[in-house]
Amino acid sequence: MKRIAVRLAYVLSLLGEFARDMRAQKKRAALTTFGIVWGTAAVVLMMAVGESVKRQNIINARGLGEGLILIFPGTTTKPYEGFGIGRSIMLRKEDVQLLRREIPQISMISEEYMDWRSFLRVGEKVRSPAVTGVSPEYGTMRNEIPRQGGRFINERDTRDHRKVVFLGYDLKNYLFGDKTEAVGSYVYINNIPFRVIGVLTRKVQNSSYNSRDKDRAFIPSTTFEDIYAPRYLSDIIAKQDLDVAGSRQIVKRIYEVLGKKYVFAPEDRDALNVWNTAEFMEEFYLFFNALNIFLVVMGTVTLAVGGLGVTNIMHVVVKERTREIGIKRAVGADRWVIMAQFFAETFFIVFVGAVIGFAIAWGVTAAVAGIPQSVKDVIGVPHIDPVVAFFSILIISVIAFLAGFFPARKASMLDPIECLRY
Repeated sequence: MKRIAVRLAYVLSLLGEFARDMRAQKKRAALTTFGIVWGTAAVVLMMAVGESVKRQNIINARGLGEGLILIFPGTTTKPYEGFGIGRSIMLRKEDVQLLRREIPQISMISEEYMDWRSFLRVGEKVRSPAVTGVSPEYGTMRNEIPRQGGRFINERDTRDHRKVVFLGYDLKNYLFGDKTEAVGSYVYINNIPFRVIGVLTRKVQNSSYNSRDKDRAFIPSTTFEDIYAPRYLSDIIAKQDLDVAGSRQIVKRIYEVLGKKYVFAPEDRDALNVWNTAEFMEEFYLFFNALNIFLVVMGTVTLAVGGLGVTNIMHVVVKERTREIGIKRAVGADRWVIMAQFFAETFFIVFVGAVIGFAIAWGVTAAVAGIPQSVKDVIGVPHIDPVVAFFSILIISVIAFLAGFFPARKASMLDPIECLRY
């Protein structure tokens, strides 16, 4: 109990000395603390914004769908089995079943037809969007989630060649207005009536290969064939549930299977244009991880500058209190006592600055929550989550330790006799 009381008295003594020193040097203390405040706010905000941008863009990228492999027509660039270069390789509907049969790792697959020449009309409202013919699996693969009360194309629509249409929400708003319900109403596509069966729920999509889904009209592929009589597919879209290495093997098999059918070299990557979104997402993660590291480094440098200011000030304090250090050593104070005193003062400055910096960062993130939705769709809503807080505290602790160690060590190593002569 006595030992605890002695330590408590010592801590109170340190705080008292620190308070007296801060009062004596108010301007110096304020500028030193400001450096830590600014550095802490910079670290926390940069980490919060970096994580927010990464998180939001991952969500946006998933608007296209996950684990997709898109196959587009191409042109041969290598001679193969007597055929020269420059042959156009076009895709046919039977290729969908061929790939489904030959590559069991493909979990879902759909043909996709596209037409940009059609006109959609409701009353006097006319627009020419991308009319897309697809199978029911397409909706699941591409995250075509309908609003409540609607649905996507199903098997019966395809089997019965129904004239039904699923609208993107921007296209629906243009044709019917924001407040008018569209499901059950009719849209004329090239003067042919189509019943609206669903409207796409709002989603953020930062990538596409033709146009954004919000501006498209989807109809059953069989109905598309009846109206447009296309010879070839626009593309084939497949889904796989493997890792990046597994997706690469599937892409390799796609070239082998279609290369055998259309007689082109499997290693001729220009014969087909294949987009493997698993590889795209891997590069995506690498980019945003690098961006986050850059932001953390920049914030840490800012905080380190503030820490350097604390170190310089503490060196000045050690010099100013050299005689005081000599007296304490002369009456029996150990080196660790002197070291602890200056360490404590450094940590207190950093602690006060860090608390204020965290408060500023929290206030800024709270204010940012009110930004327009269009901006949120790009950067998300930054907030100080546990991961950001943990790494921020870790960085601040390291800076505080380095800022306090060298001045404290210098103070503890001073010769008592030389100090008394100072």
